[in-house]
Amino acid sequence: MRAVVQRVSEASVEVEGEVVGRIALGLLVLLGVGQGDTVEDALYLSRKIVALRIFPDEAGKMNLSLKEVGGEVLLVSQFTLYADTRKGNRPSFIQAAPPDLGKRLYEAAIEAFLQQGVHVETGVYGAHMRVHLVNDGPVTLVLDSGERLRPR
Repeated sequence: MRAVVQRVSEASVEVEGEVVGRIALGLLVLLGVGQGDTVEDALYLSRKIVALRIFPDEAGKMNLSLKEVGGEVLLVSQFTLYADTRKGNRPSFIQAAPPDLGKRLYEAAIEAFLQQGVHVETGVYGAHMRVHLVNDGPVTLVLDSGERLRPR
């Protein structure tokens, strides 16, 4: 499972011209589900994201977590994070999970954030969405649940 995490001062997502999710201070998380991902991947990434110390403390250093600043999460599904562009110019998405698995694990990630006491707004799984954000910093991180299995 892959996530692009952006620290934002505000973010929203709209479908067919209607805002379906909006947050103020927090994290915009673009989440891609890959072949072979499991609920454990969703749990790992949600825990990692909530614990990331990427918000400034009183000295301006990135030292505070999402929960410590009372931030929210805007979670948007993004299968294109599994694009393979090594061959030719048209991306292949065969490494992305099939829609039924992707949706199930996306929903598992939502639940994992909620269980940690984080307010979550979402996009609409599988819909064409427009995402608006004000990246604060900018701070953007890329996380991959497969990294937890690799030796340091």
